[in-house]
Amino acid sequence: MAQMPESDLSEEGDDDKVYLFFSESAVECDCYNKLVVSRVARVCKGDLGGLRTLQKKWTSFLKARMDCPVLESKLPYIIQDTYRLCDPQQHWKDCWFYAIFTPQSDTSGLSAVCAYRVSDISKVFAMGKYKTPVPVETSFVKWVMYSGDVPVPRPGACIDNEARKAGINQTLDLPDRTLQFIKDRPLMDQAIQPIGEKPVLVRRGATFTRIIVNQVQAADGEKYHVMFIGTEEGTMLKAVNYDDEMFIIEEVQLFQPPEPIKTLKFSHVTGQLYAGSNSGAAQIPLASCWRSLSCMDCVLARDPYCGWDKADGKCVVLSDVTREIIQSVKQGDASLCPDADPVKPMNRSFWHGGNLNLRCLPPSNLAKTSWEWAGRPLTPSARIQVLQDGLLILNATESDSGRYRCLSVELSKADQYTSTVAEYQATALSDPGDTGSTQAQTKGHSLAGLQVVVGLLVVSLLALLAWNFYKGHLPLPWNCRKKNTEQSQETPEQGGLNSKVTYQDAPGPVSTEGKPLVSGTNNGRNNHTGGEAAVENEDPKDSLQFIDDEYENSK
Repeated sequence: MAQMPESDLSEEGDDDKVYLFFSESAVECDCYNKLVVSRVARVCKGDLGGLRTLQKKWTSFLKARMDCPVLESKLPYIIQDTYRLCDPQQHWKDCWFYAIFTPQSDTSGLSAVCAYRVSDISKVFAMGKYKTPVPVETSFVKWVMYSGDVPVPRPGACIDNEARKAGINQTLDLPDRTLQFIKDRPLMDQAIQPIGEKPVLVRRGATFTRIIVNQVQAADGEKYHVMFIGTEEGTMLKAVNYDDEMFIIEEVQLFQPPEPIKTLKFSHVTGQLYAGSNSGAAQIPLASCWRSLSCMDCVLARDPYCGWDKADGKCVVLSDVTREIIQSVKQGDASLCPDADPVKPMNRSFWHGGNLNLRCLPPSNLAKTSWEWAGRPLTPSARIQVLQDGLLILNATESDSGRYRCLSVELSKADQYTSTVAEYQATALSDPGDTGSTQAQTKGHSLAGLQVVVGLLVVSLLALLAWNFYKGHLPLPWNCRKKNTEQSQETPEQGGLNSKVTYQDAPGPVSTEGKPLVSGTNNGRNNHTGGEAAVENEDPKDSLQFIDDEYENSK
């Protein structure tokens, strides 16, 4: 719903209007299956209903079909959202309605945006023909154009100066003949056509859900309508129509994981856009000029908000500066930019037989990248793969060494522009298995160091053994033989008793029944240490209770 101040400075003394956009089954369609069509309806703001006919009901309700023709579609597209755009410095008749349409069948993946003038819509309601139902032999009611007499005052018209002269000051004073006419014939015969009788934007992909349009004045002095469109996949499109040229400036992913954008609003206080979904909200600036790092990228973006500041050498918002700005939104003429600084080559090394990966990101979605090697175009193959973000050479050899250059090619209405995005000097290294001089020297140092460490360990071990023999911590070999001889002289009963005592005193294998539970408490959900020791020394019931408490705390 949208209100239009049509009473403002009206010479006819007209009333304000409320426009309603919706979709419904078409009663005027001669078909067996229900066909859904888009509608726009209009109601006078001061409508009080009729005295006897249409009591407490609208007496000015009129509706008309809205068309948004898409070439590939055989069925009418269905309206999803509408935005009213008015210039405060112009009359209300110059206001526009932007509406997004989606197909009513799943065979087409297209979404469209159509623009309508309020004056064209108002003209259909004020001067257009009506449709009237006519019974036919079949069970269907056929709606045709009404060609009979139209009552006075005109059905659906608001109370104006002419009606007041006839003594009709409010809708309660309307005659029953006028009210009965509009009750039976609320549908207009003429359909509302968009500006230019075609969409201002058609795109295949994610379904459009919401739209906002903002007017901005570019460096050339003209005012442009910038469309911000939300989609089912949680992305937002920023698009402009330049003289019947549909141009998408950028597409930004707002919600992750993707979910439909249900709300899209603009704040005049903050100058920001706000998008809402079922799970969150996002704040988006109207312009993201900082993403363009060069003059060519800034100009080829063709964003009416942005321009290249020659003094500061960066892409800035037009409203923030008053100096000379380079911008070309209609043509995308990047020849206005000064010569860019040459790209400094970067060194890249690769092993013989390994993979060579060179990174190169295109400056925009519209740019296409290509590669040169040794000043000649590089031909992709099964071994040489040109990726979206760079170049990958499999099983690289010394013959792949040389100078690589990544070029960005972008086409605009003015010309085709090529720029260098990245440059690499690739050098092949020896095979890691070869015994080169550098590797041999490194291995020699490593081997000598290892020998020194082993020698120190042997000396330390011998010194430790000598110290234990000297202190008596370890028996000497001849003392061990003497002790074994004495033990062999003992009785069998004494031998059995000693064996039993030794078994009881020896440390037995530790039970592992509770260890999986303890290790579970140390898998990252907490930072406790020494859990196994605590469990081994406690009662099993207490141990399990300790584990349960830790698990509850971790949750």
